[in-house]
This record gives sequence, structure tokens and C-alpha cells, in this order.
Amino acid sequence: VQLVESGGGFVQTGGSLRLSCAVSGISVDDHGIGWFRQAPGKEREGLSCISSSDGTVNYVYSVKGRFTVSTDHAKNMVDLQMNLLKPKDTAVYYCAALREAKSRCYRNYIPCGPDYDHWGQGTQVTISS
Repeated sequence: VQLVESGGGFVQTGGSLRLSCAVSGISVDDHGIGWFRQAPGKEREGLSCISSSDGTVNYVYSVKGRFTVSTDHAKNMVDLQMNLLKPKDTAVYYCAALREAKSRCYRNYIPCGPDYDHWGQGTQVTISS
């Protein structure tokens, strides 16, 4: 199983980036996908999730309205579109996959990090002020 993030980079405040999570060895059709980030000196933060069961998506308050997650089933990929970026969004961004028999994304619940079975290596996102 492999998850590979791409699309990170350096942008100015207010800019946009689109991250991709390419999944191999498992299918996004039966695994929920989550996005996380970790800034230097801070704990890992869950940002969003998308359910394979019914397509439910959820976002943490700090990114709601700015970030959008979507699934490309044909490519077995999940994207995270990030708009109106702020310096506090600077972090390494990770995608992760989980088996929904164990936990899943709901409109009022985002699975925690330990719920996830597989992780990518991360991609750096840096926002300048």
C-alpha cells in the first residue's frame, strides 16, 4: 500500500494550491481518506475527511469554506483544493487511508489519526505573508 502526496509548494497569502494523494495497493472506493497537517513544533491536526461509503465530507473549522476535498475514482486519487491560504496554513500535509469498518467520516465527526491504517510521506506547504 502506498499513498503519495504531491502539489505542495510556496505561495503568497491569499493564493491557492491543489494537493493530490495518489493511492495504490488499496482502493478509494472502500477506504476513507483523511487530510492532516503538522506545523513545526505543533501537534498533527486533522483537516478533513471523505467517506467511501457515501461521499460524506467534513472539515475542521479552521479550513471550512477554504479547503475542498474530492475523489477521482478512476485515478484512485483524492485531491485537496486549498484557497485563500494564510501563513498559519504553513505545514507538512499528509493524506491517510482507513478501513471504514473501523471508523468513518461523518458530517459531525472526523476520524482521529490513530484510526488510519496507511499514511503518505507528506508534502510541504509554505505560505508567505
